[in-house]
Amino acid sequence: MGHDHSHGLESAGMRNRGRLAVTFCLGLLVLVVQLIGAAISGSLALLADSVHVFADSFGVGLALLAVTVAARKTKPSRTFGLFRLEILATVFNGVLLLALSGFILYEAWERWNSPSTIDAPVMLVAAVFGLVANLVGVYLLRRGAQESLAVKGAYLEVLSDALGSIGVVIAAIVIWTTGWDRADVLVSLAIALFIIPRTFLLLRDAINVLLESAPPDLDLDEVRAHILAVDGVAEVHDLHAWTITSGMPSLSAHVFVDPDPYRDGSGSEILLRLQDCVADCFGITHTTFQLESATHSEHEDVQHP
Repeated sequence: MGHDHSHGLESAGMRNRGRLAVTFCLGLLVLVVQLIGAAISGSLALLADSVHVFADSFGVGLALLAVTVAARKTKPSRTFGLFRLEILATVFNGVLLLALSGFILYEAWERWNSPSTIDAPVMLVAAVFGLVANLVGVYLLRRGAQESLAVKGAYLEVLSDALGSIGVVIAAIVIWTTGWDRADVLVSLAIALFIIPRTFLLLRDAINVLLESAPPDLDLDEVRAHILAVDGVAEVHDLHAWTITSGMPSLSAHVFVDPDPYRDGSGSEILLRLQDCVADCFGITHTTFQLESATHSEHEDVQHP
């Protein structure tokens, strides 16, 4: 049995820890400014967006905590460390975003039925500040969002904050120029409708990781074909692929080899070919292959996938 020992892998989330930290600090600053702006202007929209920012900053902070803790050394019994904390944080963030979307819809309904007088200039200044800060956060996290689910969750939260700020800016301008207080209601509905489907997709990806499904971009039939094409391989079964955390795919398989790898000493060479094949063709470096003599395949009583 062979095992690639490259366990010292840095997760995709860990590579983006500095950017998460900057984004988290920006979120806290936006929260303070918008809360002050809401108190002065009397804007329910700005107050709702402050709640939005609070929840999203909490999510970014949670993602930052998760990727930091996940990189720490753990007990030997935790053979994969704490990398799954990133995925658990992603699930929590997704649920939080769905709850937040429901709150936005509720607030939109309340504001439509009970509009109030708003100091539009103060509302506009606070919203523009939030928009600029959130756009900086979106820029910082956009690349990491393609690599890590934890960063992707934080990215979606900051992006929804930016959209919320745009909505408040538009509502403030409309209120300032026309006096129509219900403008922010329509923008709030648009924000919620943007967040909900994307959050469901995020939760789907995270749950697939927890269920140890194969990575969505990995074709197991293609992997099997590449393994069978390696010199000396006669058959492959018990092929499994899963993701430890974002950017860390793993694979294991039982491989029948002909001739007997233990009798002629070819096992090490075949094992290296298998590891190189999977790493070069599919980018999977955490692999476990069990080599078996092809002459033993006729004794297998269990039907293998």
